[in-house]
Parts: sequence; structure tokens; C-alpha cells
Amino acid sequence: MRLRPKGERRRSPSIPLWRDIRVLRVASQILFLAAIAAGVWWLMNNLTTNLEESGLSIGFRFLKDTAGFPISEGIPYEPTDANGYAFLVGVVNTVRVAVIGIILATIIGTFVGIARLSGNWLVRKLASLYVETVRNIPLLVQLFFWYFAVMLTALPLVQDAIRLPGPIYLSRRGLYLPWPQMTAAFGTWSWFLLGGGGLAVAIYLLRRMQLRRADRPGFPLGWALLALLATAVAGWFLAPGNPLVLDVPVLKRFNFEGGMWLSTSFSALVIGLATYTGAFIAEIVRAGIVAVGKPQNEAAKALGLRRSLVLRLVVLPQALRVIIPPLTSQYLNLTKNSSLAILIGYYDLVNVGTTIFNQTGRAVEMILLIMGSYLTMSLLTSLMMNWYNRRIRLVER
Repeated sequence: MRLRPKGERRRSPSIPLWRDIRVLRVASQILFLAAIAAGVWWLMNNLTTNLEESGLSIGFRFLKDTAGFPISEGIPYEPTDANGYAFLVGVVNTVRVAVIGIILATIIGTFVGIARLSGNWLVRKLASLYVETVRNIPLLVQLFFWYFAVMLTALPLVQDAIRLPGPIYLSRRGLYLPWPQMTAAFGTWSWFLLGGGGLAVAIYLLRRMQLRRADRPGFPLGWALLALLATAVAGWFLAPGNPLVLDVPVLKRFNFEGGMWLSTSFSALVIGLATYTGAFIAEIVRAGIVAVGKPQNEAAKALGLRRSLVLRLVVLPQALRVIIPPLTSQYLNLTKNSSLAILIGYYDLVNVGTTIFNQTGRAVEMILLIMGSYLTMSLLTSLMMNWYNRRIRLVER
């Protein structure tokens, strides 16, 4: 029996590469990626071959051609603009619907989800009725209801528009509301806004560093927002005149002039998406609150906290860890469901893209652009929500 000298390591028997688990893992991933690349190459090659046989080719030069069709709402646009700019108008309109719809759906879902757990019998049953009713009716039917039954039938004509505080006017032609307009003094005030933004970032980082060193909880964003607000207010009074003036809509002979106009299609789409998605978010919020253990509520109440403070300071911060992942899926669904806008006449990217396709015959290119636009918006939404999910996750030691 041979004795190893002191300090000599025992040599492990060498493992063949075809049996090494580390090598097999890497090799399987490489083969999987190669199979995907081969499939994509085969599809693209098949597509180009079929297009060449039909006398067609893939190209995006048509985006520089004149669009020639009107778009009733969105960023400034003329029919003489290029197809590419017209498609950009559609993308901006989709983003506007998605952002406003996500905000409204989150507010509706949060309040209804909390109401589902209310101690008041009537509030709890009304919230349950809303959730069960809205979730079980197809979204397209709800959009038709808001557009045809409410916007175009129940609302009055422009001459008899409903006046709301603001003043805000609501009629069959849409929603008219005041909107701030920039003046010549806005350029001076913008420098104060820029400086306030830089100061807010510096204060946020400094305060966050202090709280970390002291190992104390805090809200550094509040100090940053306070600094930005103080700088903006100071710049408002130091600027030569008012940087912004409120443009109020005024009824002329046949329509309103001034302010901001939101069409009936846009209003119906936002309301339909917000109420539909809000019902699903309400169930997610309810499930997140229920997932927080009862001892947390009992301990908070034992400290003398009111029910509202228990919900805001103890329950909801812990429930967010359960709420955020499925909430991300609902945000993505709302963004993609906005493509139904074409059925109620709203010029989103699908509507504009379809119009460009009908005029140019570039089906493949437009489908690729539409798919790429939705993919980009979805990935950006997922990126932001995943970042926030990592921020609030429970860190284990």
C-alpha cells in the first residue's frame, strides 16, 4: 500500500467530456440555439424564395412615400407626410392609450380589490358584482357597448354638451378639456426645471447614501420631489411672465375650439380597457392582500394602528411581492388588447399599419413593423416591472 506524502492532493479520476455534466449543459444549450437559428434561417429563406417567385421583394423604401390619408388625432400630422411618420403617429397613439389605460386600470383594480375584502356587506357585494360581470363579458363586446351605446347614443350633441367642472365638455364628438399652452417665458422656466431635476437627483442619491450608512428606513424620493417643486415654483416667479397659460375650450358655431380634444373612439377604448383589465387586477390585489398572514395584521393592530394605516404601511408593502408578477401580465395584455381599436375607428398602430398596407401592398413589411412595435413595448414594460419587482423582493440572509 503506497502512502501519499504529506501535503499531496488526491487526484480525482478524469471524467470523459461526453460524460461531464458541465460540458453536456453547455453543449445542449448550444445545440438548442443552433436549432432555433436554423429554424429562423429556414423560414426567412422560404419567405424570400416565395416572394422572388411572385416577383416581390422585401424593402422598406415605401416608408418614404407620401401617406396620402388623414389621421384625425395624435401628434401633428398632414396627409402629405411620409408613411413612416404616419406609422409613428399610430405608435404614439397606441402608447398613449396603453399608458393612460394602465394608470386607470391600476387605480380601479386597487380600490376594487380592497373593496372585495371590506367589512361593509354592500361594498363587498358591489365589488364582487363588478368583477364577476366585467371579467365574463368579452372585451370586444364591452368596447362596442362603450362606443356605440354610450358615446354615440347616450351623450348629447355638441350644442348641448355636458359641462363638467374644469370646465370640461362631454358630447358625442368626444371630450374637450383645458390644456396648458407654452408661452415665450417657457424657455427661461425650462432652465429652472432642468436645474431642479439635477438638484433632485443629487439630493436623492445623497439622502439614500445617508440612510444606508445609518441603516435606517426613509423616503429619499420625497426630498428629491420637494427640491424639484421648490425650484420650479421659484423659476415660475422669476421668469418674465407666465410660462404656461390655460387654453380653455370655447363653443363656436358648430364645434369647440381651444383646449384638448379626446375623440369618442379614444375615450371608449381607454374606458373599456381600464374597466376590463381593472377587474382582473382587482382579483390580483385581493389575492396579494389575503396572502399576507393574519399575524401581521394582528401585530399592527396591537401597536394601535388604524385599519387604513395597517393596510398602507404593513399589508400592501408585503402584498406587492405577490401582486407584481401577475400584474405585469395584465399590463402586457392591456397593451396588446389595444389592437382592437381598429374596430371602433381609433388610429392606433394596427389601424394605421393596415391602411398603409392596403395602399402599398407591403404586407410582410407592415406585419414585421407591427410585431416589432408591440414586442418593443412589451419588453420595455416587462423590464420596468421586473426592475421594480427586484427592488421590493424579500432579501434573505
